[in-house]
Amino acid sequence: MTAPATGRVRRRLTVHGTVQGVGFRPHVHRLAAGLSLAGFVGNTGEGVLIEVEGPAQEVDRFCDLLARETPPLAAVTGIAGQVLPATGDTGPFTIRSTERATGRTQLPPDTATCADCLRELSDPADRRHRHPFVTCTHCGPRFTIATGMPYDRAATTMAGFPMCPACAREYGDPADRRFHAQPVACPDCGPRLSLVPADGTGVRPARDADALATARALLAAGRIVAVKGVGGYHLACDATDARAVTTLRGRKERGGKAFAVMCADLPTAEGIAVLTDAERAALTSARRPIVLLRRRTPASGPPLAAQVCPGSPHVGVMLPYTPLHTLLFGLPGDPPGPRVLVMTSGNRSGEPIVTDDAEALTRLAGLADAWLRHDRPIASPCDDSLLRIRPDGTGQVLRRSRGYVPRPLRLPIPVRPTLAVGGDLKNVPCLGEGDHAWFGPHIGDMGDLATLEAAERAERHLTRLTGVTPRLLAADRHPGYHSTARARSRASRLGLAPPALVQHHHAHIAAAMAEHGLDGSTPVIGVAFDGTGYGDDRTVWGGEILLADYTGYRRFAHLTPAPLPGGDAGVTNPCRLALARLWAAGLPWEPEVPSVVACTDTERAVLRRQLERQVACVPTSSMGRLFDAVSSLVGLCHRAGHEAQAAMELEAAATEARDADAVAYPFGLGGAGSLVCSPTPMLQALLADRRRHVPAPVLAARFHRGVARAVAEICRRARAATGLTAVALTGGVFANALLEEECAALLAADGFTVLRHGEVPPNDGGLALGQLMVAGTATNHETE
Repeated sequence: MTAPATGRVRRRLTVHGTVQGVGFRPHVHRLAAGLSLAGFVGNTGEGVLIEVEGPAQEVDRFCDLLARETPPLAAVTGIAGQVLPATGDTGPFTIRSTERATGRTQLPPDTATCADCLRELSDPADRRHRHPFVTCTHCGPRFTIATGMPYDRAATTMAGFPMCPACAREYGDPADRRFHAQPVACPDCGPRLSLVPADGTGVRPARDADALATARALLAAGRIVAVKGVGGYHLACDATDARAVTTLRGRKERGGKAFAVMCADLPTAEGIAVLTDAERAALTSARRPIVLLRRRTPASGPPLAAQVCPGSPHVGVMLPYTPLHTLLFGLPGDPPGPRVLVMTSGNRSGEPIVTDDAEALTRLAGLADAWLRHDRPIASPCDDSLLRIRPDGTGQVLRRSRGYVPRPLRLPIPVRPTLAVGGDLKNVPCLGEGDHAWFGPHIGDMGDLATLEAAERAERHLTRLTGVTPRLLAADRHPGYHSTARARSRASRLGLAPPALVQHHHAHIAAAMAEHGLDGSTPVIGVAFDGTGYGDDRTVWGGEILLADYTGYRRFAHLTPAPLPGGDAGVTNPCRLALARLWAAGLPWEPEVPSVVACTDTERAVLRRQLERQVACVPTSSMGRLFDAVSSLVGLCHRAGHEAQAAMELEAAATEARDADAVAYPFGLGGAGSLVCSPTPMLQALLADRRRHVPAPVLAARFHRGVARAVAEICRRARAATGLTAVALTGGVFANALLEEECAALLAADGFTVLRHGEVPPNDGGLALGQLMVAGTATNHETE
């Protein structure tokens, strides 16, 4: 496409990728104007369309600069071009209004306030001093305000805020960093803050600066404030105030589950947690996720109340990512207030995050003492993302939402237009077509009508923004999942074929393969460990080693099943799971075993009859349930108040003693057909150590080490039988940092290629990507 060396030429260029909402058109305008070229640039459904005309040498220079230089938030995936006849156009170069059309333009995620906007926020001489919605082309909300594509102000929730003359001048000035910044506003024309107090608080309603000052004073006084952010409401309180945190925990019925906190700045975060360089970089990145950090003991800054993360050596920390957050902590000269705030999702336990103002007043009634809100609507809910940083500096996303969504993933092989609805826990939809897939935001657990409706709204929003019309739905094979039932109903409503049903652990492994760019031509050894998944034999799977590609799988090995007394209800009683494991292994319930002590005489008697008669005792091979059982056996957690509590306490104890010795509890391997991994030898060794009064942390570490060695041995046997050398570690159990590190180290030392999750969560938050790959690439798919 090289132009002649002399004369005038005209070219048409279509730029694909994340090129809308990032200041790309102003960037193109500046490049073209700087070279005195004529033509135009505009948003279309396919990306950014450019026509440029001028001397051949200058047009070549423009094309070179376009390929090499992009705005900070842009991500160009391709530039298509063609030579057009020169028209004699001499300029000036212009920005055209947006064309209304569907396409595959990639909208950027919401990003944290940039340094330039923060400077304006704190500068008394700037007209946006203390403006809670200061933003520009380099920062601020995108996904959560977009109502359609192409991205332009009319297709955002800012459409109802006409620009004042000053903002309009900035918006139209190519030299200004707010040139065509769609959320641009100022105190004269932008959204407004208001504070609504709960009845009986003695606080008066307030607006704007007074609303912020009142909210800050309420937090300093130990009150709970519902704060509207970019993707929904948070419930906030002073994280150093034990009474305030306990009150919030009780009102939200949080049990013992840890709260995330927001620190005023990086030094404050370093006062409560020990940070590596990689963790510091993640905390301060434009995505601003919650980062799981090791607590500093004792704290060198404001000490967290013990009730923030009881019993955990870790704390989830984030930094302010909106101007409103920054102002909530206060600018220089403001009255002092809390420097660390609990910032937990604004919802009741089990419900989706609240985004609507009127709904917030009712759904958060009784939880909040006041509501700090604004009148910019939220187009899509978007909870905070969560990740941990491994010792090697790589990240593992545990919840993929704000800051990541809707950034696409490039797929290794093309898929049909498919919507995968995920599972019932940590629900996240995934939409794909061709070589791209888009995750929706984190929805949560499918337990009530509100969550189901939130999932449907998120899916509709995703289809509007991507322009993908699904021709196939994919869901989990579990016959009782709400997400699967909803997919059936939606397929029928749209006149589509019944949903493709994908086995749970196959989907986990397929998600890991897709994230690592595997085309499926060679299967992998998939180690899929989690709490529950519907198995081929209609039992509960969860300790699976499958030989899998996108087209199918074979169960190579699995954990020996044990009864799951009471089904899902039994999960809240790890002591019962422990006794069921002992019963399945033929081991006695010795009186001094902690799990036996934790159960009442009546409870044990009923449980024994249940097990002997196999009443409400579905067999499970779940590794997650084994972790729960062992947590009780070593005396850590007998009754779980939240998901994974027992396993998390076991990991925390094991981490404490990981260097105490090198002992690993043995597992038995045998059986005809698929290999069976028996925990009986492990249980015998653990109980023997208990009798010798070996400390619980040492028992926990030896168990983790034993599981890792069993995984390595099974993978060696799989390699010997098949020649496969790639191992995918996936499923919610691999959110356990210690287990993942132990398994990865042993496998890598033995010559395996280890596939670990990065941006795609290992838990059910990544399940939909695997469903998409299995269903969307198959020529035939399993339906009901």
